[in-house]
Amino acid sequence: MTHAMTVQENRPRAAAQPVRWAADAVATMREGARVRLDYSAQSLWRVDRMIEEIRREGAPYAAIESELRGFGAYAGEVIARQTGGEWWATGGEHWLRTPEGRLWDPIDEARRCFGGHGSLRLLCRDAVNAGRR
Repeated sequence: MTHAMTVQENRPRAAAQPVRWAADAVATMREGARVRLDYSAQSLWRVDRMIEEIRREGAPYAAIESELRGFGAYAGEVIARQTGGEWWATGGEHWLRTPEGRLWDPIDEARRCFGGHGSLRLLCRDAVNAGRR
């Protein structure tokens, strides 16, 4: 078996965890914050605002790490649905590859948002626009 075949066989599995994390974030937002997330690019405004609120409340990173991962995975799913991108994974890290070959890291972008230096909405816009160039 060649390495290329192994990578090809693992690609669908790479999406399993981020898809689950995204679904958990949608459920948490619906049940906890009464916010409906519909996998639209516009919904990422709400996610960015929610991360900003959590940051302003002073929550320690360790306490919300899994929520940030879920928000990032949700943004990745929005990008995947808008662009036809696919999740890739290596060494426990997950990122999105869009059809033109660019790699995006929405989970890390969610962490950057929490640090006050990122935006899931802008990441999505950039990823969608990159495919149109």
